[in-house]
Amino acid sequence: MRKIHFNAFDMNCVGHIQQGLWTHPRDQSHRYGELTYWMDYARRLEAGLFDGIFLADVVGINDVYGGSADAALKGAVQVPVNDPMLLVPAMAAVTQHLGFGITANLTYEPPFLFARRISTLDHLTGGRIGWNIVTGYLDSAAKAIGLNAQAAHDDRYDLADEYMDIVYALWEGSWADDAVRFDRATGVYADPARVQKIQHAGKQYRLDAMHLCEPSPQRTPVLYQAGSSTRGREFAATHAECVFVNGQKLDGVKAIVDDIRSRAIGCGRQADDIKVFLGATIVTGRTEKEAWEKFEDYRRHVSSEAALVHAAASLGIDFARYDLDEPIETGKSSAIISNVEAMTRSAGPQWTKRKLLDQMVLGSRQAPMVGSAEQIADQLAAWVENASIDGFNLSRTVVPECFEDIIGLVIPILQERGLYKTAYEPGTLRDKLFGASRLPNRHIAKRHRFGEP
Repeated sequence: MRKIHFNAFDMNCVGHIQQGLWTHPRDQSHRYGELTYWMDYARRLEAGLFDGIFLADVVGINDVYGGSADAALKGAVQVPVNDPMLLVPAMAAVTQHLGFGITANLTYEPPFLFARRISTLDHLTGGRIGWNIVTGYLDSAAKAIGLNAQAAHDDRYDLADEYMDIVYALWEGSWADDAVRFDRATGVYADPARVQKIQHAGKQYRLDAMHLCEPSPQRTPVLYQAGSSTRGREFAATHAECVFVNGQKLDGVKAIVDDIRSRAIGCGRQADDIKVFLGATIVTGRTEKEAWEKFEDYRRHVSSEAALVHAAASLGIDFARYDLDEPIETGKSSAIISNVEAMTRSAGPQWTKRKLLDQMVLGSRQAPMVGSAEQIADQLAAWVENASIDGFNLSRTVVPECFEDIIGLVIPILQERGLYKTAYEPGTLRDKLFGASRLPNRHIAKRHRFGEP
């Protein structure tokens, strides 16, 4: 029986997805700058047998709404935001099994230095690192590094394909598996004949260097990707092992999942080489009445303006320009195209700010699941069964109680039904998800391995 996977979905900031809930008196997200907060967080998730914590990130500010960052700053809409990578060693030190999915924007990261940081984290965590591959969607991020604007949507994916060639070559091909000798008697640590330079001369990047790190437990981190546009699905089918999807309707999600897996088979992979995680928000209690009372309590703290600020940035539309019932022109966006497509599927081809706000009942476009623990377990099981997904990226609402509710109320029911693990499997993050520490030979990275022609 297929087991459901859970990731906690969060960000190293105050306001992540459910905008405004940081104002709730029980919410602790304002402690995001304290290392003990994240260490306690990791311990709690591991006690609940979560597969991992998936940390989002942005390197720009949400300044599309009203043409300025004022509303984002006032509402703490993903700003201030700290680097997610620096949290990992501390969280890893107090856990043994929890995985860490780290978002890093390849558009603004030199591949040579990025590859070293990921290998370092894979060593320090004993092979528990995943990388959420993103290409960005904010012009403010491009301007922060001296560009006038970000590249067009599909062009960013073209750059990403070249970037992946380089990091695969560094992780998989610079050091042979037997390069490290660690021979005290002869004083030889690594055999120079088993370490080679990686040479690349492409449209965007040039490289002539050997990887600075010896092979880490996974070599290549577990590869996450969240693009559901046509070009994003093509990229996911080629590279991703875990795909993060959002959607309001089951049929729409299943169509995306089936398409990605079909494309993966076309790339010489197997359908089960890809695990799909659906973004979900859960509000639950011991009874349905308790859950709805909690939902109404949370709802009083939602910020509609902050929700629009976040939506404006990810959809590439300045909602401040529109009246509540004025038809919204989506146009050609260079933001997250799949978000625009998902919004059109849920609100119809002619949507308005009022329609959008009607869906953002907890401060995001993600419609929450509300109900007793039994009802939530039923809904999760139905999604897995009918949409062919493998698990969920669970957005925080009021922390830590939102995860305590899932761990204490929902997971025991799933375990009783045989739908959730009762213990961790040994090994790396990839071992736990796929049964092997290294990428399979049918993955595109194989052609970059040491000794491959």
